[in-house]
Amino acid sequence: MTASDWLILFILSVLWGGAFMFAGIALRELPPFTIVALRVSIAAVILNLIIFLTGRRYSISWKMAGNLLLMGFMNNAIPFSLIVWSQTRITAGQASILNATTPIFTIILAHYLTGDEKITVNRMVGILMGLAGVIVLIGPGVFGKTGFNPLPQLAVLGAGLAYSLSGIFGKRFGKAGMDPILISGGQLIGSSLILLPLALIIDKPWNFPWPSVQPVLAILGLAVFSTALAYILYFRVLKRAGAGNVLLVTMIIPFVAIFLGAAVLGETLHIRELGALLILVAGLLVIDGRVLGRKK
Repeated sequence: MTASDWLILFILSVLWGGAFMFAGIALRELPPFTIVALRVSIAAVILNLIIFLTGRRYSISWKMAGNLLLMGFMNNAIPFSLIVWSQTRITAGQASILNATTPIFTIILAHYLTGDEKITVNRMVGILMGLAGVIVLIGPGVFGKTGFNPLPQLAVLGAGLAYSLSGIFGKRFGKAGMDPILISGGQLIGSSLILLPLALIIDKPWNFPWPSVQPVLAILGLAVFSTALAYILYFRVLKRAGAGNVLLVTMIIPFVAIFLGAAVLGETLHIRELGALLILVAGLLVIDGRVLGRKK
């Protein structure tokens, strides 16, 4: 990779890691579905404005439009909602660590759902290490601690599972030769159509007072930087550096989220969380294979 590729990878990690911080700020005054609905709808407007101004046009069948709606459901609506809801109960750092399990889910699902991505020895070791990291993070609650409520942690793991399914499902767009920015713009339209009605029905945002400046800026940060700009950079680096190098972003995101959570949200990093993160990152490095010099 070139120096510019590394720079884009780092910026992308900051943008996606910053999403946990932005959500934490927005949650001080706004409910989860409203935050997510505003995030995707504003990002949809921005990306589709770019699509229009650059002369691109949607030329797709009804079937492809349905696929984009489903992609928006799996890749935006479900994971964004689950993660933001979880942050009403756990820290941004904890959510980001659990979200780093996405590549592990992808490997497991791809083994059964695709014909060309089978689990190797390295990958199995990495999966087991990732599972160990999750157990360390959740802690004694896994073993039946009285009063333990695992729903927030399970919600983030569910988000990782949704991301994994969308990644596998999304390959059909690449095979169809569809422009990546059209995929992003289309799925954001789809997720907006799903989330805006849900936010109105569930959150009833008109019952909340008008938010102050900080939550409004946090929503804009989520939409402009952590979604619209992040998608543009993601597909650029994916094309230039490949999927293997994009995996590095997954490893960096929790460190960014933990730092911003401590610096901006006042969160505290516990030894158990740090240990879980290091185990999980080690597992991802084993899955990547380059740390061992080869893939088995």
